[in-house]
Amino acid sequence: MLGIVKNVKRNLKKKIKYSTAIVWLVAAIVFFLDFVIKRYLVNNFCFQSFPVIKNILYITVVFNRGAAFGILKGNTALLIIISVVFILVFLVFMKKENKKNLFFIIACGLVLGGALSNLLDRVFLGFVIDYIDLRWWPVFNLSDSCISVGIALLFLEAVVSSKKKTIT
Repeated sequence: MLGIVKNVKRNLKKKIKYSTAIVWLVAAIVFFLDFVIKRYLVNNFCFQSFPVIKNILYITVVFNRGAAFGILKGNTALLIIISVVFILVFLVFMKKENKKNLFFIIACGLVLGGALSNLLDRVFLGFVIDYIDLRWWPVFNLSDSCISVGIALLFLEAVVSSKKKTIT
């Protein structure tokens, strides 16, 4: 009996490490891609705008000194504090939820990677570099997209999980 318990604990620890590794791998990919894109665009197309798909999608390099939709503009220190608190609370949420499904894990990686990338910009530059311009929406970046998609996936996963619990 004791051997079975030890085996279950060992397998559970492997799953936890595996899940955590995937979260951080996805976060690192998002972070790296956004970092490379931002640096390339700033070095080559700073303060320029050009169409990728005419009348639909443009690349427009802007420096956002606020948060989403420009709120809290010029309050960099406050935005850094809010970002750090969000990341810490999100890490606690991940640990508390302790879900092992790939959907949840990838969603968490998207959110963390995006949040860390934008935090890096704020800490070292004092603003976030945005570049995706739809012309009918404020300019944003890959990190913003990953945060939004990740949060939407987490919401969807929560809805699906709660429906499964009510069915059983």
